[in-house]
Amino acid sequence: MGTNDSMDTQAQGIAGHGAFFQATNLSTDEAERATSWVRKHVDRRTIDLGERIDDIRDHMWELEKEGEIIVHRIRDEHAPVMTKTLYGWDKRIPTKQLWHHKSCGQCGNIPGYPTSLLWLMNELGQVPGRDYLDETDQTSCTAWNYHGSGIGNVESLAAVFLRNFHQAYVSGKQHGYGPGYFYPLVHCGTSFGNYKEVRKYLIESAELREKVKKILGKIGRLVDGKIVIPEEIVHYSEWLHVMRNRIASDLQKIDVSHIRTTVHPACHVYKMVPEDAIYDPDVLGGNRVAVTTSVLMALGAQVIDYSTWYDCCGFGFRHIISEREFTRSFTIDRKIKVAQEEAKADVMVGHDTGCITTMDKNQWIGRAHEKNYSMPIMADVQFAALACGADPFKIVQLQWHASPCEELVEKMGISWSEAKKQFEQYLKQVEAGNVEYLYDPNLALVSAQQVGPI
Repeated sequence: MGTNDSMDTQAQGIAGHGAFFQATNLSTDEAERATSWVRKHVDRRTIDLGERIDDIRDHMWELEKEGEIIVHRIRDEHAPVMTKTLYGWDKRIPTKQLWHHKSCGQCGNIPGYPTSLLWLMNELGQVPGRDYLDETDQTSCTAWNYHGSGIGNVESLAAVFLRNFHQAYVSGKQHGYGPGYFYPLVHCGTSFGNYKEVRKYLIESAELREKVKKILGKIGRLVDGKIVIPEEIVHYSEWLHVMRNRIASDLQKIDVSHIRTTVHPACHVYKMVPEDAIYDPDVLGGNRVAVTTSVLMALGAQVIDYSTWYDCCGFGFRHIISEREFTRSFTIDRKIKVAQEEAKADVMVGHDTGCITTMDKNQWIGRAHEKNYSMPIMADVQFAALACGADPFKIVQLQWHASPCEELVEKMGISWSEAKKQFEQYLKQVEAGNVEYLYDPNLALVSAQQVGPI
């Protein structure tokens, strides 16, 4: 889009954005260059690893030493597993005593996403309230607002980030634990990317730290007058990555070696602050981001490559609202169609809320243009839960998906019709008041005494 400041600002431009959004009439070559970012390759082969990039954690430790901040550290009790990032840096992933930072989009659109994760933790013997906590005292990261509307600002993003991670830091108090007992595990890829950027801004800018300290001080979210910054920003897919072999060996019940899978890697997980993304020499030769692919490999599924692997899903935040047909056509033409024709995939697997929602909920529109491409879309944690025997309705909640999952479930050896029949009986029990809980709802409640000095 181009701009023209002299135009009547009350007039309508393209997609209702206002007169300053006008067609640029780009040539084919110019349009290709302008949108090449969606096919950007971020991997070990295309990045100049010799180029010096600061590790923001080095500056973080200095700020802690100077008494500027408190670092929420990953301790031995969190049972961390060491991984390597794109630049070969160490990144420790905690595997227990985790505080679940939920996703607004998952809970609203794909509820089987978080329930599959909690189910896997339960199956691994992790005890709610001791080994993990899923409480209500948290908010959206607000990155949706920032990316989708452009009316957010860095101060608000930083204040929300610090407020939520302060809660993670103090969350063990009402359960009899000290500060830092539970470590935050971020469910959403957008939150993950946003928080990594915000942490970088906070560490680099004394001015930003002072601004948000005033905000947090008013709401009781400082510790000894200091802000709390986590040692690592950890995404659930990273937890799944380091736990994959244990999940496969201890929990897997279904043979998925005949299932053809494709992976969609989320931009906000591996293109945003790419130096933080996990790369593993045993996964795709260490050249591509390891999460999700590594889980499918551990479970024994076939992982099939396709030419648009690097492409964005088409979500894009703002144009999913105002130029939705671009999003829909992009996700069909550049992802679903290609994965179906080239890989002949049974399922596409991802690790981000927006990506799963976009590719899952928009396939129907293709029929209007005689592009009847359809494919099951789900998160890696949902696929893993299915392979470990989770109920496709009660736990994985595939009935919430718009993409067709019946054939995939049947191919995995699970009777869709029987599972549906049992689920309908279960719903009658729920209606009668016999509720079955995956997680003790009392643990989700936060004591009014928890917030404040610790």
